[in-house]
Amino acid sequence: MIANYKNGKDVLPPHLLKELQHYIEGELIYIPKKSNQRVGWGELSGTRQMITSRNEKIFELYSSGHSVENLMQSYHLSEDSIRKVIFKMRTEHGKATIQS
Repeated sequence: MIANYKNGKDVLPPHLLKELQHYIEGELIYIPKKSNQRVGWGELSGTRQMITSRNEKIFELYSSGHSVENLMQSYHLSEDSIRKVIFKMRTEHGKATIQS
């Protein structure tokens, strides 16, 4: 998927366009931003925040006594996924071990 396709002849000075044509002609090329700082996965779309919120809720429910099985059914995730979320959140919050 190409987000912002631009024709080189519309945006580049003629001498630069000719130089680029020596290396690549008639094909698509990605020009990276000047900054090496890329936005992290899901930061623009809000997906990262949504997953973080979901994981916080899973950990909150687990900490209040919900079983891994119950969380698997509620969130439609595998046992391994639920346990990974709990382990990660437990590590971040300094809590006790996982129960079944």
